[in-house]
Formats: sequence, structure tokens, C-alpha cells
Amino acid sequence: MTSGTEGYERFIPLFIESSQALDFNLVCKDFVSFLPAKNSSILDLGSGAGQNSAALDKLGFNVTAIEPMAAFLNAAMNEYKGTSIEWLHDSLPHIACLDSHDETFDFVLINAVWHHLSETERDIAASKISTVIKMNGRCAISLRNGPSGMGTRVFQIDSKNTINLFESYGFKCIFKLSNQASVLPNKENVKWTRVVLEKVTC
Repeated sequence: MTSGTEGYERFIPLFIESSQALDFNLVCKDFVSFLPAKNSSILDLGSGAGQNSAALDKLGFNVTAIEPMAAFLNAAMNEYKGTSIEWLHDSLPHIACLDSHDETFDFVLINAVWHHLSETERDIAASKISTVIKMNGRCAISLRNGPSGMGTRVFQIDSKNTINLFESYGFKCIFKLSNQASVLPNKENVKWTRVVLEKVTC
């Protein structure tokens, strides 16, 4: 998967600063009640500047963070170097680094990432996620809809199609909340749908 950030590299420092200032309990408030017990394993896919991974680490989870953008990953590792997070440089849809990873996960977070994947890539990603999540594990995804802004690789996402895709890989939808405003300023035309899917069959 390409990063979706081509053409605005000069904005990367601002993105990192603004991302790391975000409050996990605000950005992921709809997902908090679905988190597993402390000490469970969580995978943060497309972890960006690392703020969500750091918040989950602070809450007592064992966090693996995967990010394709070296600048974001380096910023995260530098800012949150006192954590026990496992930082990995890789990308959806294949996340090949997990092929040799012994651990499976109780919870997978995909925040503000899914719209960077094409339809074919989303199918590959859902299949791969189904193999790295435990039975009864949960996958929380925020789905973006609206103009692409500065990103050059942004696809429109249909929440029903996303749910159907994951159901084909053994998940069921246990939560859906649509038409949510962006937490970032100047994003009035961007709306989010948040879904939580639970792995119920192999």
C-alpha cells in the first residue's frame, strides 16, 4: 500500500505534531468499551505518529504498532521511547512482518487508514487480519467519507460493503455508528463511520 501522503511531505512535521496532541479517549471513544482485559495483545495497524499505541500501552496492553511511513514511525519511536510497544515498519494489505510473528491478537485497531486501500487491497487486508486475530477477538475500524484533501490515494468507503467483507472472513458486526464529525479542524465535509467486528468463525 502506498502511504497516501505523496505531494505534501512538507506538512509531515505538522501532521506529526497535531496527531500526537490528539486525545485517545476522544478519537477512539466509541471503541474504548470494546477493549479487552488489561495485558491483552493489541495490534495498531497504520499507527501513524504513535499516539494511539502509546495510550493503549499506558492502559496496560501489550501493543504491536505497524506503520508504513518511516517519518511517522521514527517520530513515534522517539516520542514514546519509554514504552514497551513493539514498533514495526510495514504496511497493509499484506503486513508481511506478521508472517513470522508468533503472537495473535485480542484486538486490532485500524484508525483513519482503511480509505487508503483499494477494493482489492481491502480484501487482502481483511483476509490477513482474520488470520492474526484470536477467536472472539475484535477489530475496530474508522471509515472515512468525504473529499480527499491533501492525500492523493484516498478511496470512498461503503460501511455496508466493509462489514460484508469482514463477515466473509468469519467476523460479525457488533457495533456501528455513522455520520460522525472529524476531530480535526477544518474537516467539516469529512464524516466517519466507526465499526467493531468480532471474530466468530474460522
